[in-house]
This record gives sequence, structure tokens and C-alpha cells, in this order.
Amino acid sequence: MRETDFMGGFAKGLKIIEAFDEGTQRLSIAEASKISGLDRATARRCLLTLAQLGYADYDGKFFSLTPKILRLGHAWLSVTPLPAILQPHLDQLSERVGQSASASVLDGTEIVYIARASQRRIMSINLTPGSRLPCFSASMGRVLLAALSDQEAREVLDRSSLVANTAMTKTDPDVLMAEIAAVRANGYAIIDQELEIGLCSIAVPVYDDRGKVVAAINIGAPAAIIPAVEMAERFLPALLATQTSLRPLLR
Repeated sequence: MRETDFMGGFAKGLKIIEAFDEGTQRLSIAEASKISGLDRATARRCLLTLAQLGYADYDGKFFSLTPKILRLGHAWLSVTPLPAILQPHLDQLSERVGQSASASVLDGTEIVYIARASQRRIMSINLTPGSRLPCFSASMGRVLLAALSDQEAREVLDRSSLVANTAMTKTDPDVLMAEIAAVRANGYAIIDQELEIGLCSIAVPVYDDRGKVVAAINIGAPAAIIPAVEMAERFLPALLATQTSLRPLLR
């Protein structure tokens, strides 16, 4: 891409939108500036533009996104068949094993949930399509990292904020690379309370009909009932069956 093709103002507006998340649903100009890395004047103009266009509300001090912002994400969900194809299979998988099942794709250093079938809430956060988690500490994230080359996976880790969510979170890049290599060899990933205490999960890749990894699916379960050492025996056959049934549908 030529330098003259890059729209700096548009890029800055997207940075402001990305500053909002589950933990920062209301932002002042100063807070938006700090999170986005933009100067206050630029952050102010972006926020006021979003408010003028109806994508944000402004109460005189704080800005918050409006439901209109969903149009931006819905555009992707509307043009790609992946979530629609995955959802009924996740529903069947969840019913079969009696636990929640999810699907995600890799976006930079995070995974983005694109479909979910929930049996019961076992995490403190409410996961829905569009939710994001750090890829390095999520079972689906490690599966998606394993689909990359070692160099590509290492670059993702280098860009990641390797912060421990629990005492069990692996944050050493070399340890994580060894975990990713094991996932690549085994064909699945298991996470033992690295994202949140009390949660274990197991994930496998989703292939298209040419053998390319296009997503990941997982099953999450409470560690007090199904410890990590039992996850493969309990859930891997069902995950692999879903993986097999999806492959010819994804072209």
C-alpha cells in the first residue's frame, strides 16, 4: 500500500473505538487519549464525531458507545458464513457434553468469539460473540497460534501483554512456545485455570476442506467437577467429531 493511500484520520477514529471494552464502557477525553495513545485534541475530535454520527453518547463528561456501533461488527458477521455454519454444530456439541462450547478466530494478539452455545455461566465475565481474550492464555488461542509458524507465533507473543490472570498462568515466552509446539503435535490444547480460577477448557482447530485452520472450537468446564487431567478423555472425542463434520462444509 502506498503511503498516500493511508487515511490517518480514519485510523485514529478506529483507535478511539477500540479504546472501549468491557472494563472501560465510559471514557472521558483524557482516558480515551491515554488508552488510544492519541493526544487529547485528537481524541476529543474523534469522540465528538462519533457522538455526532450517533455511534456514541456524551453526557458532558463521559462518552459511551451506542448500539449503532454494532453495525460495524455486524457487517463482518453478515458477509462471512463461518459463524452461521458453526453455531448449530456448537449447539449440538454443547447439548451432547452438557457444557458450554465456543468458537473463535485470531485477531492480532487476541481471540475473538464468533459463536457460542452456553449451558451455564462458569466464568465471571459474560462471553458472547465479539468478546475478546488474550490468545496466549486461552485454549482456542493456543490452538490458533499452533496453526502459525514458530516465527509467526513468537511474533504474536512478542506483541502480547503477557500478564498473569491467575497464579497458574504461563507467561514465559519460551514456556509458551513449548506449549504451542505440544499443541501442534497433539492436535488440541488444554488450559488449566490460566484464564480464571475454576475454569478448565479444551480446544481443537477447525479446518476448511483444503486443510487450512480457519477457527478454533472449545469446551469449558468447572475445574472442581472436571479437572484438567480428565478433559481430553471426557471431551476430545466429541470435539473431534464436530471438527470432522465441519470440514466438508467450509469451502
